[in-house]
Order: sequence, then structure tokens, then C-alpha cells
Amino acid sequence: MNGRVIMNTLSRYWKIWRINPAAENLGYKQIPVTVAQDFVNNQIDDVTNNQTQNVLLSCFHAEYSEMNKLNSARAGLCLRCYVSEPILKQCKKIASLFSGEKQFTYRDLLPFVLNDDGQKLIVLDQDGKTQLMIDDNYQIKPSSYKLFSVTVLQTFNAELQSGMSLDNWAYLQTKQNPELKKFLSEFGFQHLSDWALLNRTGIKQLERLSIQECYIIKAFHAVYRRDRQQKQIKGAKKCPEPTNAQLQEMLNYLQQHQVLINTPVQLIKELQQIVQQLRKYDIWSSRESLDIYDSESGNYVPRPDLPSSSVDLVAVEEQEFLQFLKQHLDTTLTQTIKQEVEANIDKLQKSKKYAPFAQKYIQGLELYYYKAMSLKEITPKLGMTSWDQARRILNPGELLSKVRAKTVEQMLESVLKKAAETGLTKIPPEANYLIALTEQIEFYVDGEIFQEAAEEIRSGKNRNMTSVYAQAIRCYIQESSSNCLSIG
Repeated sequence: MNGRVIMNTLSRYWKIWRINPAAENLGYKQIPVTVAQDFVNNQIDDVTNNQTQNVLLSCFHAEYSEMNKLNSARAGLCLRCYVSEPILKQCKKIASLFSGEKQFTYRDLLPFVLNDDGQKLIVLDQDGKTQLMIDDNYQIKPSSYKLFSVTVLQTFNAELQSGMSLDNWAYLQTKQNPELKKFLSEFGFQHLSDWALLNRTGIKQLERLSIQECYIIKAFHAVYRRDRQQKQIKGAKKCPEPTNAQLQEMLNYLQQHQVLINTPVQLIKELQQIVQQLRKYDIWSSRESLDIYDSESGNYVPRPDLPSSSVDLVAVEEQEFLQFLKQHLDTTLTQTIKQEVEANIDKLQKSKKYAPFAQKYIQGLELYYYKAMSLKEITPKLGMTSWDQARRILNPGELLSKVRAKTVEQMLESVLKKAAETGLTKIPPEANYLIALTEQIEFYVDGEIFQEAAEEIRSGKNRNMTSVYAQAIRCYIQESSSNCLSIG
């Protein structure tokens, strides 16, 4: 019996899960890979899984040389077979999180990450990053496309991950795959208009808002949702902007609940700020909870309808990591905006040519981020001679770039400190770990803040300045208002 279990475990190193469109019900199939099986049988003497995996990883990452390149590629092929299973399982898990909407299935996710057919021998270049292919004549040449399974292997380091298994690392990398995440973003809130998003806001989203914001949503639902439901009966589909009459009725509702918002314009701004929070609502959190309340134990337990692989070490680790990031991002953004704006003012004060405009810098930001004026419109307001001069002095694009760089830097410092405390890395960290972590933080802060802010700046005359970054700039301006010139 034990021998059969061991063989089944080891067979993961020579059987690869790959896409098979012909399999109508599944869309995938497990295929034996002879080269991998022969390598395991001939090269691996010890039959325990952990030792087999360590030998294969050591061989795959062995120092690059003409002599060991073939063995390295074969060991890599065995490991590629192994990680195909957690990649497949994670696609199923992700699809199960969307089970209530049926907009896609796991089969739609497979092409992004299960793109390895096990037919090519792949090695890494001396840099440890570039994938190279060994052809039938044993010649090495650049691979025509990157295999995701190899990306998983080249970023995995058992020592640096402090006990994270290769399975869990494959789960994590699958979930963080940029192409897959881009596909998933189309099924989050991004495709909804502001009013449609507010209209469908539920209890889970309300839990994330302040008491005043909850009252604003309730006012919106009491008026807009009521009217919307009536119009849907008559066949209306698109959610239009709320009318002045609806906004006034919402204001009356809010006044009855001691929420003081004086004008429809102010109410629109409050609603748009709430929308931005909802759009930040993580795509994973926006789906059904992974836990349900168990009345007998008094605790939350995994949902029974999810695959058993859904609740694993990496899910807990990643959730804690995301919570840590979210707690630090808002504070870090506020700090970096203050630092970079004050640095720009200081630079202007020290400039012989632009010193007179130092005291007008905040006012310029106010015109740009409150009134959404273009630099051309701002030029006469600040007494500047040309658009080019306004660009050199204010340069909102350069400010955004500096704030982003500083935010990434400070977030990286915080995360490294956290990682060291939890034993995930040492200080100073290994180069590969630092590079991978920096890339993940950049991807995160861009998705949360800076991508939208950059698009907002590029949008020209039609910009509405509702991004998280624009709101943070306005908060800074409010705090600094005592030192700013008022706008006439």
C-alpha cells in the first residue's frame, strides 16, 4: 500500500496537466512525459517526496555550464509536471469564488497559466531569469514564449520563503499572474458606472464605510434605487445620473438623520468619493466569503462547497499580507504627497527664476485638482507667461512620478521589516527576493492608485479628478489651506 502511495506521489513529477480542448467536460488532461519519468527513475534513488523535490530543485538551479544544462532542463521538466497540478487547482478555486455569477469558468483561465505542454526542454540563462530552449540537436536558443510553470520555478526559493511549499508558491503565483488578474478585473466592479455601482452596493460593502457614508448610501437607495426599480419594470436598462429632484430628496433624507450636506454638488462629490472606495474593494473580497459562521463552535469555518484545496497556507499568508498593505498604503501616500509637494516648493524658493511662484504652487494644485483646470487655463490665473512655464513649475505628471517612486520605496521598507519579523527574509534581503517583492509592490500600488491617476492626467479637458490620488492631493491642500492663497 505504501509503495503504491509513494509511486502515485512521485508520478506527479512525470505526469503533466495540460489544456485539452477536446475534453468537452474538463478542458484539460493529464499526460505522461517519458523524458521526465526516465529522469526520475534513473537519477533519483531516494523515493521520499521532499528529498526528490530538493534534488530536482538543486539540479534545476545548478550553476550554468555546458555539461549540466541537459540534466538541469530534465529536472526542470519534472518540476514543471509537479507544479501543473496546483496551477490547475488554483484556477478552479478562483472560478469557484465567482460561482454566483457564472460569467466564466476555470476553462477560461487555463490559457493564461497552464500553457506548458511538457514537450520542450527549458533551462534558465546565467541571469536566472531568461528562459532558453534546448532543441532536438541539443542547441540552446531563446524560447519563443515564456512558460508560466518555469516562471513559478525560477522565482521559488525554499529557504527564502521560510517553509512555504512549492505547491503553495505555485498557488500564490497563479493568483498573482498579471494576465489572469487583468482578465478577472473585467468581472469586478470596474465595468459598472458610478450609479450602477452605488445602486447595487450591499451589506458587505457598507461594513467598510463610515457611519455618515452609510447614511449617504441609504439615502441613495431610498430615492435612486426606488425610482430605478420602477423604471426597470418599464424596460429601462442603463443607470443614468441622479436628477436634481432626486438629489434634493436625498438631501432631505440626510437632514432628517442629522447628516449635514448642503448642496447637490456637495452630495455628488460625497457619492463619487464613496464610489472610489468601492472600486478599490478587492476583487477577491467582492466575491462570496470563503468562511461561514458555525453556530455550534461559535467560529467561522471554511465553506463546504469550496474545493478542499481552497483553504491553504498561502490563502492565509496572502490575506494577512494584503491587510498589511492596505493599512500602510493610505498613510504612506499622504506622507509622500506632503514630502514631495514641500520639496517642490522648497526648490522653487531657491530658484532665482521661479522663486516668486513658490507661494502660488499650492494654489496651482488647487486649480488643477479641485477645478480640473488645464495648465493653459491655470497660466493667467497665476500670472504666468505661457503654458510651458506653467508646466515647468507645476508639472503634475512629474509630481505623480515622484510620489509613486517614494510610495514604493516606503512601502518596500515597511514590507521588508514585516517580512523580517515573520521570518520570510533576512535583512538585508537576497537580491532576487528584493526584486520580486519590489515588482509585487509596484503592481499593487499602481493598481490601487497610480494607474488611475496617470490616466486621469492624460485625459485632457474631460478629466474629472476623482481618483484616490486626486482626493489625497485635495486632502493635503485642505490641511495646508492656511498657507495658501484663496481662489478668486
